[in-house]
Amino acid sequence: MTQRYPELFRRHTLNPILTAADWPYPVHSVFNPGAVLLPNGTTLLLCRVEDRTGHSHLCAARSANGVDGWTIDSQPTLLADPEHYPEEMWGIEDPRITFVPELNQYAIVYTAYTRDGPGVALALTEDFSHFKRYGLIMQPEDKDAALLPHRIGGHWALIHRPVSAPVAHMWISYSSDLRQWGSHKLMLQARKGGWWDANKIGLSSPPIETPQGWLVIYHGVRRTAAGSIYRLGLALFDLHSPEQCLKRSAEWVFGPEQSYEQHGDVGKVVFPCGYTIAPDGDTLHLYYGAADTSIALATGSVSAILKWLEQAR
Repeated sequence: MTQRYPELFRRHTLNPILTAADWPYPVHSVFNPGAVLLPNGTTLLLCRVEDRTGHSHLCAARSANGVDGWTIDSQPTLLADPEHYPEEMWGIEDPRITFVPELNQYAIVYTAYTRDGPGVALALTEDFSHFKRYGLIMQPEDKDAALLPHRIGGHWALIHRPVSAPVAHMWISYSSDLRQWGSHKLMLQARKGGWWDANKIGLSSPPIETPQGWLVIYHGVRRTAAGSIYRLGLALFDLHSPEQCLKRSAEWVFGPEQSYEQHGDVGKVVFPCGYTIAPDGDTLHLYYGAADTSIALATGSVSAILKWLEQAR
């Protein structure tokens, strides 16, 4: 009998849970959503929506159970604004959402796309209707970024992924005002050779703060003769010095297997940008883009994931 790998993330039977066909206005594809559980228990997904110009904007979808019955904003929630922010001339993409108690606001870190490539931009909101935009906070080429929910050593901390061709590693940077960033530190390197995460990695959903450390779900890219494959791995970082990696999985834990993950605008891609944790403090709902075409859901247990990572090679 063939032994199966541990199933840390279980796909929902209703997958994909959101597609372009669900949208109240014409769109080409919906994917890579940021996610947050609102105080009233509603799940809000801030979805990347691509139209037939090829440009993306962000649109909110809300659900009482985080699975179905979605109410979607009738118009784009956050559009690119190239008149005031020229770095957004080719759209905005891939939001990660962090609630920041000190500010009593949600920090949305997203990719702004311009002729120089992708850069990291920031907006704050209390209600996902009104936004205070900070513009570009990390220059191109940089993406896959999220803000930690509280200061580290008196400074805000931002995880991001600058590119230095042909490799891309995860970095962390610090700021006193959310605008000027420095003290850049290498956080996690892409491996070399034949690994599943060789040469190019990046943050997936925002880090999860646990007593053991910051639990990070990251994506790795394997380039093959048939194209790239995006899979997920796990790493744990020190709570007080988050650039210090305590543990990293050698194996990937979740990859494109189902038809909606294998086939689409960009096949063989699972790409989470957001999660929610249930009131039990353990059940994890991971929302991910499938093949750059639709949105899917996988569930897991934070404690089980930490236990597996502790025992992993």
